[in-house]
Amino acid sequence: MFVSDLGNGLMVVSHSSLAVIGLAVLAAAFVIGGRADVRGLLEERALDWLVSRQEARSADPSETLDTASLLGPGDISAVDRATAIDPSELNRQQAVVAQWLSRRYRVAPEPVGRLVQEAWSLGQRVGLEPTLILAIVAIESSFNPFAQSSVGAQGLMQVMTRVHDDKYVAFGGNHAAFDPLTNLRVGVQVLKDCIAKAGSVEGGLRHYVGAANLASDGGYAFKVMAEQEFMQQLLRGRSVPTTARLPVPPVAPPEAAGSNGAPMTPVQPGVQPGGSPSAAATGTIPRLAALGY
Repeated sequence: MFVSDLGNGLMVVSHSSLAVIGLAVLAAAFVIGGRADVRGLLEERALDWLVSRQEARSADPSETLDTASLLGPGDISAVDRATAIDPSELNRQQAVVAQWLSRRYRVAPEPVGRLVQEAWSLGQRVGLEPTLILAIVAIESSFNPFAQSSVGAQGLMQVMTRVHDDKYVAFGGNHAAFDPLTNLRVGVQVLKDCIAKAGSVEGGLRHYVGAANLASDGGYAFKVMAEQEFMQQLLRGRSVPTTARLPVPPVAPPEAAGSNGAPMTPVQPGVQPGGSPSAAATGTIPRLAALGY
């Protein structure tokens, strides 16, 4: 009974103490809330405590990891090397195309904006439509700068690096194939040569994909030009859904023969936007190293 009475007494005292503490807290809150000077003093002291605590943690190696320790030589300016741009820096035409491509292929607008800007610059220098360049990137790699086909075509424009390694010398070597801007520049150079050799854009695209000596390119040129037309419609002020499907290209019949007389196998159409690289990028359409494409 003594223990029971003692326990009950402690419970009553505890309840009463908590009630008193609660009332005191409420009274203090009302007082502080009504006095700006007291409130400001408390905020100042709280801020001083937080700052001193942060400085103490920064000085303690066990509490924090110095960001500089994660950087290697030359990495301080990594942001300057990033292939990205603020979309607000693009002109109206470039911004419209960049926003549409970003949504269509589910990639960030900043790197796409930089690629669109570069395509416009390259197009002006070499005399090609920038939308044609971007359409090739879309069909070849879906804007994946690290894409590689089964036959060794690499990067945004799926350039055959081992065939065009001489074009990468000025950029530091073959590994530059995975730098988006470098791959774009080399790919445009190859495309320009193909168009000059074929005498037309459509013929140049057949050369570019390595189907110049075949009866069919599997609809590659058709798909590239259809994707380009979407962007051209955007530039003309028309609305093009980001989910717009490419038209089905005409497929050569199985009995059609290639340049060597062998029967042609119909080529599978490319993937839809936002998926994996197209048939051209994965090697379904043969890239003929002997021809240099």
